[in-house]
Amino acid sequence: MNDLTHSPEARERDMRALAEKLLFRVDKTDRGYTLTRTTDVSRPARAEHLSLSQAEELLATWKLRGLGGG
Repeated sequence: MNDLTHSPEARERDMRALAEKLLFRVDKTDRGYTLTRTTDVSRPARAEHLSLSQAEELLATWKLRGLGGG
């Protein structure tokens, strides 16, 4: 997913689309991205201050695990 031939804007758009499919909320601040998932998890899954690459990697991991995360 981390294809450096895509612009940062295209990568962010793709990351947000995947996050939506995986039921994550994405917030962007000056300190990076925060990904939060509260659906179908025993406790909220949250990662803060992520770079775009880190957000892409986290979502790719969840994608491989399936919607249940496990």
